[in-house]
Amino acid sequence: MADGHAWDSALRPKKCLLAVNRKLRNIVASKLILDWSPEQISGWLKTQYPDDESLRVSHETIYRSLFIQARGVLKKELLGHLRSKRRMRRSQHSGIYRDSRGQIVDAISIRERPAEVDDRAIPGHWEGDLLSGAKNSYIATLVERHSRFAMLIKVPSKETEAVVAALSQHVRKLPATLRRSLTWDRGLEMAKHKDFTVATDVQVHFCDPQSPWQRGSNENTNGLLRQYFPSGTDLSGYTQADLDKVALRLNQRP
Repeated sequence: MADGHAWDSALRPKKCLLAVNRKLRNIVASKLILDWSPEQISGWLKTQYPDDESLRVSHETIYRSLFIQARGVLKKELLGHLRSKRRMRRSQHSGIYRDSRGQIVDAISIRERPAEVDDRAIPGHWEGDLLSGAKNSYIATLVERHSRFAMLIKVPSKETEAVVAALSQHVRKLPATLRRSLTWDRGLEMAKHKDFTVATDVQVHFCDPQSPWQRGSNENTNGLLRQYFPSGTDLSGYTQADLDKVALRLNQRP
């Protein structure tokens, strides 16, 4: 009996915001179809409609409308456009990164980067890493710290010669003002970082051991890319044109 009373008292007669506002519901659905995250949609609404509070919704409300299908507000098919394919929400906990692949000769520490890199005020400072897939396939990812602009680069393998050659080819296409520095993890794929610097005039700085968070923009972008390249995907089948399309989709988000 007590349990029944508790459930009765917990019921809320108030309908979900997206259930009573058709225009807002249609806007949210249209952005979810474009692979925008609920956080991006909520932030965009604030800037797009600053004077209309009826077109505001928190990202948590959008998540609840998606995950609690009993509400019947947003179609469950829209769940497929979220980065995470989970069918329930849970907190995210960062794991400990362990790297025992050896040392990089003459690696320049991240602590020696110019001060201008930290405040993100000047464009041209990049963060990079490899996104791994099945059958030893990889994609090189670069993110510009000032604008969060991302580039995806096809690499034939994780051998340092292949990675450095592919990165050098793409970075050389950038204007000189956008080629200032590159921050990389401690992976041996950048063991020939000196060759990269000679080819591009871009100095490479390496994160501290077990500190991938020091290139947080790139880590976040790699997480977003898992929406397009789930773990276990064979990345060798994608052409550079395919990667350019995904990068364009990502860069058009807020």
